[in-house]
Amino acid sequence: MVGFKATDVPPTATVKFLGAGTAACIADLITFPLDTAKVRLQIQGERQGPVRAAASTQYRGVLGTILTMVRTEGPRSLYSGLVAGLQRQMSFASVRIGLYDSVKQFYTKGSEHASIGSRLLAGSTTGALAVAVAQPTDVVKVRFQAQAQAGSGRRYQSTVDAYKTIAREEGFRGLWKGTSPNVARNAIVNCAELVTYDLIKDALLKANLMTDDLPCHFTSAFGAGFCTTVIASPVDVVKTRYMNSALGQYSSAGHCALTMLQKEGPRAFYKGFMPSFLRLGSWNVVMFVTYEQLKRALMATRTSREAPF
Repeated sequence: MVGFKATDVPPTATVKFLGAGTAACIADLITFPLDTAKVRLQIQGERQGPVRAAASTQYRGVLGTILTMVRTEGPRSLYSGLVAGLQRQMSFASVRIGLYDSVKQFYTKGSEHASIGSRLLAGSTTGALAVAVAQPTDVVKVRFQAQAQAGSGRRYQSTVDAYKTIAREEGFRGLWKGTSPNVARNAIVNCAELVTYDLIKDALLKANLMTDDLPCHFTSAFGAGFCTTVIASPVDVVKTRYMNSALGQYSSAGHCALTMLQKEGPRAFYKGFMPSFLRLGSWNVVMFVTYEQLKRALMATRTSREAPF
């Protein structure tokens, strides 16, 4: 594991699992308005028929989107879907981040010198596995963030109502809508995010430019956030559009992407790029810094409990 010496007792799977989920929830609480602004910008320009999802409101830029939402729907609209978002992070991040080191060690057969290929394979594996666990929570989160909080645009009254309504109107498959693009997106995001963080941190430590502390974690996380946004934005936009679409609007994620390209051009795939970067950059910084500190705190607690009197 990057940053730990051979003499250090490595954190257990439980420590990494709990630490990743908790850190991701803290990061979501802080950056959720940026994520909501990103979703609104990503679906803007889409004609959805009976499901307009605030399409009548025009958003301009990150700050403009946030201010418009506060003015027209109230401040609480920025946190619409937060409950589903936290549910998602506790299940999703725990798997994709908490299991990354363990899966990486599995692929390298315990070697401390992991190749880029092994890291990419581990990131793809945990990213795809996490989607299989947390897909319904992601669907509900996106639907809540996309809907207007006032007037006829409101689709769901609560998180539980959203789960029930989607299952009733669209069937069990509705809760798993967009699984394919989400698997693709999160395999890409996980590789870009975790592998880039791993590589940047590794390079900084090996070059003795920084020590394994807060500035190193901050720098590595910020770099990981930028790389992830550039690589994953097109798949993220398609995933958001497809998850939020009305029943029958798109026949598949590929059809959604093709429709976007034909009607809105290539630039549509980078709609909401700035809030995506602001959100991913800040989310990565908060999450990785918190995760690193939580791991060490949990390890210290475990050591103190096991130490003889």
